[in-house]
This record gives sequence, C-alpha cells and structure tokens, in this order.
Amino acid sequence: MFSADAIARLRKRLLHQQRELLSLKETGSDAAKTVELDQTSVGRLSRMDALQGQAMSQEMERRRKIELQRIASALCRMESGDYGHCVSCDEAIAMKRLELNPAVPLCIRCASEAEQISR
Repeated sequence: MFSADAIARLRKRLLHQQRELLSLKETGSDAAKTVELDQTSVGRLSRMDALQGQAMSQEMERRRKIELQRIASALCRMESGDYGHCVSCDEAIAMKRLELNPAVPLCIRCASEAEQISR
C-alpha cells in the first residue's frame, strides 16, 4: 500500500522519537524521586511545590512509557508488514494521519469511536 520510501521515512522518524524519549527518561528521573518531608530544611509551601513537581514528573514518565510502547508497536508492525493498517478494523490509515504521528495505531474512525467510549 505505501511505498518503501514512505515507510523508510516514517521508520526514521519513529526511531528518532524513540531516541529522544529515551534520553528524556534519563534527565527526568531525579525530579520523580521521593520528596523529603524534613520541615527544618524545607518549608511547607516548598514541600508542596516539590510534591507537585514530583507528580508532574511521574505523569510525564507515564506518558513517555506509553509513547515508547506505541513506537515499539509501530516498528513491529513495520517489520511484520501490517504497518499502515488499523489494528482495530484493518482498514488503511491515511498517510496524512501517519505523517502527523507515525506511531498511531488506529484509523480516524476507530480513534473517534474509542474516544467516544472513553468519555
């Protein structure tokens, strides 16, 4: 369905995204560490800021893991020859959709349906 050049270009983007996310993982690990509750060294508001920062770092890490899984799945679909087809209905995913996000697993119709169900 898609040309070999298009697949190679999308694979290159996926691998680049994967490298970027893995490098961000290393830099964000300090912010997600447990916050010290020693009142003598940090005031209550500073601890609250630290806890909020920790929660944000943990959420970013959770999202990073999900995106890495989506990228790995897309790369596997490329290897198996299933890339570019919706994992739900097996219809072709529009190239413009894949160009926006090469890791996307669903066609627009199935993605819309899944979003309606999750609401």
